[in-house]
Amino acid sequence: MQDTNGRRPDVVDEARRVAGIADDQGVALRLLGGVAINVRAGDGLRPAFRREYADMDFITPKGRSAEAQKFFDSLGYAPQTRFNALYGSERLLFFDEDHGRQVDVLVGTFRMCHEVPIGKRLDLEPMTIPLAELLLTKLQIIELNEKDVRDSLALLHDHPVAEEDGDSVNAAHAAKLCASDWGLWRTFTANLDALGGHLDRYDLDDEGRGRIRRGVEKLQGRIEEEPKPFAWRMRAKIGDRKRWYDLPEEVEGGP
Repeated sequence: MQDTNGRRPDVVDEARRVAGIADDQGVALRLLGGVAINVRAGDGLRPAFRREYADMDFITPKGRSAEAQKFFDSLGYAPQTRFNALYGSERLLFFDEDHGRQVDVLVGTFRMCHEVPIGKRLDLEPMTIPLAELLLTKLQIIELNEKDVRDSLALLHDHPVAEEDGDSVNAAHAAKLCASDWGLWRTFTANLDALGGHLDRYDLDDEGRGRIRRGVEKLQGRIEEEPKPFAWRMRAKIGDRKRWYDLPEEVEGGP
């Protein structure tokens, strides 16, 4: 069936198209997830990190839900009407019936196993959320799967860890968020530690592995040196005796 709305068969191409139209129309939308990491890979992902993407994930600022709904309607995406009516102040779902894929639009903040606040930094970068938040949203998952490991390694391979945004993973901002939430710190640092153990599974040269390891070590050091407030230190004393993460429910696609 021909797509009369101009949607692209390739999900990364379609994500770029949607983000570009949103920017042209002044609609506040930014990509996140694996597709966003692919979009930010300037020369393209290395073969070791390429994978299939089923869906597109976006975020829009709090209070802009109606604008996002109107925008995706205009592009021919079918809204999940009941879900959007019930939860549209926090999350919206749409479906591309021609290509069998879902679009998930978060509203205001990212919340899965942990909350990663994004809203106030949403306009820092074109197309996607900042790289620090991209990594945090990948490594806030309590049980990493293969695609999350692959995406995280790709991001650290392609972008340096520094003290600023742009084409770098902002270690200062990651450290600040981890210092404000012990649970996020606990999961994020554990997953950073685990990444090194996955490197040998991917076809990388020594320089590429070294680049990733240096990025991990720089993040670990910066997070460790960030001053921790009293509430964080008190929660750290409780440690793993109290659960520090949420287990979000999955929502299946389809209008």
